[in-house]
Amino acid sequence: MPELPEVETIRSQLGKLLIGKKIASTDIYLPAMVKLPLNRFKKNVVGTTIKKIERRAKILIFNLSSGWSMLMHLKLSGRLIFRGKDEPPREEDKKWNHLIYHFDDGSRLFHNDLRQFGYVKLIETEKLADFFGKEKFGPEPLEKNFTFNDFSAILKRKLRSKIKQFLMDQRNIAGIGNIYSDEILFLAGVHPLKRISRLKEGETKKIFDALKKILDEATRWRGTSDDTYLDVKGKRGDYASRLMVYGREGEKCKKCDRAIQRIKIGGRSAHYCPKCQKL
Repeated sequence: MPELPEVETIRSQLGKLLIGKKIASTDIYLPAMVKLPLNRFKKNVVGTTIKKIERRAKILIFNLSSGWSMLMHLKLSGRLIFRGKDEPPREEDKKWNHLIYHFDDGSRLFHNDLRQFGYVKLIETEKLADFFGKEKFGPEPLEKNFTFNDFSAILKRKLRSKIKQFLMDQRNIAGIGNIYSDEILFLAGVHPLKRISRLKEGETKKIFDALKKILDEATRWRGTSDDTYLDVKGKRGDYASRLMVYGREGEKCKKCDRAIQRIKIGGRSAHYCPKCQKL
């Protein structure tokens, strides 16, 4: 957390707020979050203009006029909160705050992180393709050119994997984590422990369709505020009320009234309905 819908929400919002703005200065309170010497970081960031904001998997990419790109990974609990020139900092801006970006128009971007797993890196913009190639991220699931045939081909390379673990592995498909893998499998009616080798073609198609539908809907609802996630305006995402299984252990299934169960798979939790999802 945050996953693809939350990071895409942040990217979209920041794109409307920051493109064309110059970074006037930075305050760095936790140097360990910046993965290079601070003098080098400031040299290539301060005084530059933000040209474009992109996303790859769960990573935000700020293309700068200096020829460098600033990569931000929010990991489990990172947040980016934007405040305009005349907006005073609020309580959510001050909690666990580690970096502040000051812009030439007086606005600010607060980067805070409760668990401090997130990071900021600098990569030469022309070398981004090489960087992400080495990271070995899978395809972007919401891209129009990501087809059912593509999905099937990736599945066939992982026949011994359990489907829940497959969906969460960023090397297979980019951006899916614990929340949306649970929701995708519930909508598809597939048990999280089911091995890929035992999936029928109809089940594979249902998973693919559910993947597209769930991620698109969650993005339109500005993500899920299950824990610390807030959008750049400091507001909670609205998708939590639409969750069918994630975080609902012991509650009645909204489809059949059986109790939602939770199991551990590879050290991570999986929520599912024992009646609606078949093994």
